[in-house]
Amino acid sequence: MRRTTRLSAAAVLGTVTALLLTGCLGSSGSADGDQDTGRNADAKKVDLVIASNAVKGGKSSASAEFTENVLIPKFVAEQKAKGVEVTVRYQGDGSDDEIYKQKLSLDLSNKSGADIISIDGIWVGEFAQAGYIKTLADTVGDAAKVDGWEGWKQIPETVQQLGSFEGKKYGVPGGTDGRVLYFNKKLFAQAGLPADWQPKSWEEILAAGRALKKLPGVTPLQINAGTAMGEATTMQGVLPLLAGTGASVNKEGKWLGDTPQLRQVLDFYQKVYGGEKLGDRVIQLESKGRDKSFAQFAANKIGVLLESDYFWRSVVEPEEGVAKMADRDAAVGYALIPAVQPGAGVNGQDFISMSGGGATVINPNTKYPQQAWELLQFMNSAEMVKASLDGNAKITQRTDVNAEVLASDPMLTFVSQKVLPLTQYRPGLAEYPKVSAALQQATADVVGGKTAEQAAQAYQSAAEQAAGGKDKVFTS
Repeated sequence: MRRTTRLSAAAVLGTVTALLLTGCLGSSGSADGDQDTGRNADAKKVDLVIASNAVKGGKSSASAEFTENVLIPKFVAEQKAKGVEVTVRYQGDGSDDEIYKQKLSLDLSNKSGADIISIDGIWVGEFAQAGYIKTLADTVGDAAKVDGWEGWKQIPETVQQLGSFEGKKYGVPGGTDGRVLYFNKKLFAQAGLPADWQPKSWEEILAAGRALKKLPGVTPLQINAGTAMGEATTMQGVLPLLAGTGASVNKEGKWLGDTPQLRQVLDFYQKVYGGEKLGDRVIQLESKGRDKSFAQFAANKIGVLLESDYFWRSVVEPEEGVAKMADRDAAVGYALIPAVQPGAGVNGQDFISMSGGGATVINPNTKYPQQAWELLQFMNSAEMVKASLDGNAKITQRTDVNAEVLASDPMLTFVSQKVLPLTQYRPGLAEYPKVSAALQQATADVVGGKTAEQAAQAYQSAAEQAAGGKDKVFTS
């Protein structure tokens, strides 16, 4: 998960202003945003800038190296073959995500900045509402041209949400992920549970927990909770459970309040960490609790863990994982997250998930909107998406690439084929982080001994404050 450093608004703004004045945020954009979107469409000499929060030798170094060493040279060569001389510069960053976000906001509000910009998918709605970015159709000036891109057919509609807001495309999504229930097959065998376990309801999850509870030294269930785990609590706990009740954290512009669905979620937490004692309450409150849960799962001490595919490819990965499991492929099972009961999930689904990821947008102030769209398409072509992986197995936005690069990894194939078609994404709105923090506190209250009712009532007040008023919160 991302770790952010808290700085005062003045400190951030001062840093950004200094960078702008010293030219560190150089751009090919301008204040030409009000001009015709067809401007410079026939230009034979073009300058473009790609901005991303990745830098060689630092943050997301591999991504920066790919962009500079592979993507840009190939695009320049392709354009040269068309008779267009293109210069593309890479503007790498590498700062804390929130500082990077502030830099982009200042650029875009001043009608400057790079032509192509990589952002977190959760910022799309916020940037759109602020007027920093426009829909691809508006920026390119030709909806048919945008909709006709072949890549959309390879990106599931659920994944397209990463670059969309209110049903409109603002950018092209990048790689994504999915959340599942992992389970330890060795512990399951000892508890008399099936190796092909697939719960169809929350009650079946609890039933498995009760069976695992009979094993000495084993924590049956680990569902992230509390404030110490931060956004991991929201993404690997509250939101997938909430989706399993058929509800969302944001509905028609209003934020979740003390609803029956929220109480269902908190009641589930109460059963896990309170009444039935199926989870470890202490680990939810520790600063390194999530890391400890990883280590305990790898040591065969946790039966069921709700996590993203990151856990499979980076945590218990047999050779380079942070909590290596030499027998991962044989010992670790995975299952879809069920709704509270069949058909009760969001959109009437039996199973649900949550996903995250980024998107790439076009600066509406670019001098070269048509060429920027060509570059954006090229960046997300099957050839470039595959090349960016450098031989690694990782879930991308494209189903055709996934079918090829994930063929030897059944777990990642499972996420690509079974999870992504039914997944959900967080709302990309400015109030979300505060609402998320309030949800984390609600789970902490339950873990600390409060009832679901008490925690929900306290959350209601926090949600109203986070959302900006009682009228911004729904309770039914």
